[in-house]
This record gives sequence, C-alpha cells and structure tokens, in this order.
Amino acid sequence: MPVPADVPVSIREALAAQGIDSLYEHQAEVWHAAQRGENVIVTTGTASGKTLAFNLPVLSALADDAKNRTLYLYPTKALAQDQVRGLGTFGVKGMRAAIYDGDTPSEQRWQVRKWSNLILSNPDMLHLGVLPHHDRWGDVLSNLRYVVVDEAHVYRGVFGSHVGNVLRRLRRLARVYGADPQFLFASATIANPGELAHDLSGLDVTVVGDDAAPRAERTIALWNPPLLDEELGLRGSSLAEGSKLLAELVSKGLRALVFAKSRRAAELIHRLAAQRLGDDSLLSPYRAGYTPAQRREIEQRLFSGELLGVSATNALELGIDVGALDGVVSVGFPGTVASLRQQWGRAGRRGHGLAVLVATDDALDQYFMREPEMLLNRRVEAAISDHENPRILDGHVAAAAFEAPLDEADAEVLGSEALRRAAQHPDLKKTDAGYVWAGRDYPAGRFGLRSTSPDVFSVVEAASGAVLGAVEREKAYSTVHEGAIYLHLGEQYRVVALDLTSRSAIIEPFTGDYYTQAKKESTTAIEETLRAEQRLGLDLAFGRVSVTEQVVGYQKKSIRDQTTIELVPLDLPETTFETEAVWYVPEPEQLEDLERMPTLLGTLHAAEHAMIAILPLWAMCDRWDIGGLSTNIHFQTGRPTIFVYDGHAGGVGITERGFDAFEGWVEDTARMLEGCPCVAGCPSCVQSPKCGNLNEPLDKSGALTLLRRMLSI
Repeated sequence: MPVPADVPVSIREALAAQGIDSLYEHQAEVWHAAQRGENVIVTTGTASGKTLAFNLPVLSALADDAKNRTLYLYPTKALAQDQVRGLGTFGVKGMRAAIYDGDTPSEQRWQVRKWSNLILSNPDMLHLGVLPHHDRWGDVLSNLRYVVVDEAHVYRGVFGSHVGNVLRRLRRLARVYGADPQFLFASATIANPGELAHDLSGLDVTVVGDDAAPRAERTIALWNPPLLDEELGLRGSSLAEGSKLLAELVSKGLRALVFAKSRRAAELIHRLAAQRLGDDSLLSPYRAGYTPAQRREIEQRLFSGELLGVSATNALELGIDVGALDGVVSVGFPGTVASLRQQWGRAGRRGHGLAVLVATDDALDQYFMREPEMLLNRRVEAAISDHENPRILDGHVAAAAFEAPLDEADAEVLGSEALRRAAQHPDLKKTDAGYVWAGRDYPAGRFGLRSTSPDVFSVVEAASGAVLGAVEREKAYSTVHEGAIYLHLGEQYRVVALDLTSRSAIIEPFTGDYYTQAKKESTTAIEETLRAEQRLGLDLAFGRVSVTEQVVGYQKKSIRDQTTIELVPLDLPETTFETEAVWYVPEPEQLEDLERMPTLLGTLHAAEHAMIAILPLWAMCDRWDIGGLSTNIHFQTGRPTIFVYDGHAGGVGITERGFDAFEGWVEDTARMLEGCPCVAGCPSCVQSPKCGNLNEPLDKSGALTLLRRMLSI
C-alpha cells in the first residue's frame, strides 16, 4: 500500500532514495497506531520489514523536531551495531545516531549524551550505566519521545523478568523529567505478544501480527544421523553431521550458518568442519564470551562475504543482517518452535534457501524426525516472565530508591508489590520524601540481568593472565571445575584450578581428544504448596521448593564417539536455592508391575527427563532453565514422587505453566516416548542436560506405561 500521506516529506524522499515507494500492510498499521499515540508490538516473521515499521515513526519524529530523543534497546551489542549501519543508509536530516554500550570509549560517552538523538543500547547498559546516573541524562530523559524494544521475544524467563523492571524504572525516571515516551516493540512470532509487551512495560499495547510480507521459497530438510546400533537406537554424532553439512556447503561456495545449542558444540563444529576442508580461512565460530573486537570482525567478514561458514550459538539467532545466506543448519532442536523458525528464517531472505534440522539423540528431536508434522504444524509458544519475582524485584526496588525516593505514587508504574517490598527491604530508609537508599554503593552494581545470581567467575589463561570469558556461579561448578575442558575461539583449554575465593578459573591450552561432562546429585524439599489438585487420577501440586545440588564428579568423553573414558570424582560445595516446582505422586494402580526396584526408580527418572524435554513446547524456555528430581520415596510425601522445577532461584513461572497445561504436557510426553525405537533404559534419548545423574537407570518403557495409565483415567 502507498506510504501514508502524513509521513513527512523528508522521510518519504529518504525512502524513495532506497527504492521504497510503498509499505506492507503491517508496516502501515504500526505507523497509524503510533500516530494515534498507542504503544505497539509488531510480531511478524523474519525478513518481514519489522525494522522499517518501527523506524518510520521514530525518524518522522526526529524530522519534525531534532530535539526529540529516542532510545533503541537490543538484547545484544551485535544487533545495535547492525542497526546503526542500517540507519545510516536513510540519510535523514537531523538524525544523529550513536551506540552507547559497554564498548563505547569513556571519552565518547559524554558526546553521545549531549549530541545523539537516537541512542542504541541494551538493557544491561540502561540498568548499570544510565538509570543510576540519570542526572547526566536529564536532557535525554526530558525529551524522550520513543523507546524501541527490538527482539522482544528474547526477554523471557529470568532475563525478561529483569528487563520488565528496568523498563519500569526507565518510565518512572522519564516521568520525573516530564516525559512519557511511547514504546514500540518488535518480536518474532510468539503466542502471546500483547501479554509479553505488557509484562515488560506495564503498558497496554496494540498488537500488529498479520504478516503481509512476501516469502522467499525455502527447502526444509529434517536430517537424522545414521543409525549405528539398531537394537539400542544409537545414532552417529549430530555435531559431526552438522560439520559435514557446513563443510559441504562452503566447499560449493555457498554461504551457511550453523546453529548449535552450546558454546562447546559451536566450537567443535567449527573444528570438525575445518578439518574436513583442510582450511579454516572461510570459517569461524561465533558465540558469547568473545571480545567486542572479535565479534565485530566476525560480523563484518560474514556480512562482506569474506566468511562463508559460521558456527554459532543463538547469539546470532537474532536479526543481525549478515547478508544473503544460502543455508541455515540447526544442530539439535533449539527448545522452542519460535527459536527454530527464527533460525531458519535467516536462510533465503533474497532467494531460494535451505533450512535443515540435524537431530540429536534427544527424545524430542527423534520424535520430530518420526512425526515431522508435529514440528512443522505446531503453534509457537508463549513467552513467560515474572517481574514481581522477589529475588529479582528486590534489587530493582533498591535501584529505584537510589535513583529517586520511592512513594505511593510510584505504584502506578513500578507496581504495588514493589512498594510492599520496599517497606521490607533492609537497606531502604523511610523518609518524608519516601523510601531512599541507605547504603554507600549503588545497588544496580550489585547484580546483572542475565541471572538471579550476582556472582560471576572469570576464566583466566594461566600463561598470559588474560581474561577469556566469564561464567555465572550457578554454572561454574559444572562447566569450569578443575579438569573441565573449556573451548574458546576454536581452541581447547583445560581448567587447572577453580579458585572459589577469587572466583576465577585458571586454564591452560589442551590438545587431547576428549570433552568433559559434569555429574550432579540433587535433593528437593517442599517449602510451601501453593496449588494442589487431582489431575489425571493423581495428586498434582505446584509450589515453592528448595533444591540442593552438588557436583560430585565429571566424565571424560571421547569427541569421536562420545564413549566414557573415565569418571573423575570432585569435592565441590553444595549450592541451595529456592524456586518453584510442579510435582506429582502416582497412584499404586498407575505403578502396578512397576513398583519393584530398580524398575520403579528407572520409570520415575525416565518420566521426569522426558517431561523436562517436552516442557519448552508449552512454556517458552530453554532446556537448561528446567531441572528435575525423581525418588522412590520422598521424605515429605512418603510416596514415589516426580519433581520438575524452574532452574533459577525464585522461579519465573515456567513450571506453573506446566501445571496449568498438565494434561497436554503429559500427552505430548507419552507421544514422544511411544515411537522411540530404542529399548528400555536408554540413557541418551531421555537425558536432560540439567540433571547430570549420568549413571542412574532410565526405564523408558516403564515411563511410557505410567504416562499411558495417567492418560487413561
């Protein structure tokens, strides 16, 4: 449809200069909603023009009055770099775009604050570098016209819960300075865009979801590694198959991106592909943890075509324009249909593309190989966040009190729960002006947004003393314990020491041919039952639990065939955290013929792992956001019990979504196990990365029997 007549002439001319003389219907709809003063979320497919949809009202506002300020927020620095390049092509008079993030040199930061009217940043920088120092940002806040939140679907779980508080703090301070900005959100297709945007901002939001953009033709292939043992259902390495596809595409001069589910996997795929090609000049890995200069170089080489093949984690899943890709290979189902579509959407943006899912031996991957329509026709998931989680909210309440005294009027923006927590916070003092921060430091510096834990371990190279990366405490014991193999930029390192006092892991180069996998032991205690019902003929409950975990050892596993070489014991501290969980207690008739040991424990354990594998399809989360425990006799229920819990302290609503959808969750789990070709006791297909209890029995047939009996009630 034509560019709306009320778009300023200078913007129409800038569009025409790029060959744009019309808009898709959803782009025009965003424009009209923004002009009516509404907050908007546009949720359409990849390459559907979402960027132009939110750029148009922003650039028009700047063309009308260059004193207007706009803040663009992205979940990664790479996205901000990509967007500023795109904005520069418009040549809009009066637009002064600049990036303000952790990579911005100190001497340039004051210039950005004073000069730029379109500032690109991320929630982490807003939390740490802007809001606590708002006196330096007075001109920006008082003239703040728009806040653009791109890739909004990323803001779920713990990260989304933090960001929901950061955006409320931003709205509050903007009001202090006399502004009330409009919010423009953009998201990949999710089931609950309006709910997510409201959870993040506290505002009513208009949803624009009808995608009117044309679609390039794309070939989809589901690739199952070759069967090595028909009786056990064991297949070849998915990493090897992914590297084979990457090498094959690159050898034909095609540009390809391979997504892996972990940093280690991305690095291994790169190494194996380079070995196949005999040259790594056209290849590179890409993941979080690299320096800013390393990331920028990889992005620029990929965009220019100097690199043909990149293996990446989901750090590149988002909307970075890396040019015309011929193929995208996803090694392992990424956990949600929304993420898979986002990854596949990078292929064929400008012509016919190839999208491949290489299955791992995970039960869910194999389920989709047997039942492809369950993947290709499945509705995308709903994104979940909980900004009122006390473990997350308390830090933001303190940060808000530091930024300006908290009083009852702030409940409108921050929420009534924030004021209730303020009254109980030990570091806040009540004054005539409201609650104020009584500490000496600034509270935002005490915690980050990507975890419920403020503790981070540095990864330090022994010879040079260089810091190569950082790992959260909750992951440190299982990923950088003494003896762990750590991968960085395609190079292997071995952890020689984990210093719990200085919170650092010391590493040295490693040339061996094995990787490591941690073994954990867990216990779960029920703290409070919040909901309890009879569902599927058994007692189902949701509530608060405390989880105690201890890494007790690790396995050395062959890179070539994943066989276990050695089990090494470790002596590391226990960690305990409180979270939310769903648990159920099967009835005796449901366990008939399964109650003898070890069948009982194997049945419960396999059901637990299989349900963990399926839950991301009901609650938009990552597999490692969920944990579980099964026991033949729990000390509180006195009966066989299965727990599935949120893997982050405090919980973020993941397992509550599982409680609400319990019947569908169980049915999906049973269908997944029903067609699994391997025999009872398959340790790989129902193994969850969260558990780490690598040697316990897993009785798949027993779990399937239990779930069928539950569904027959």
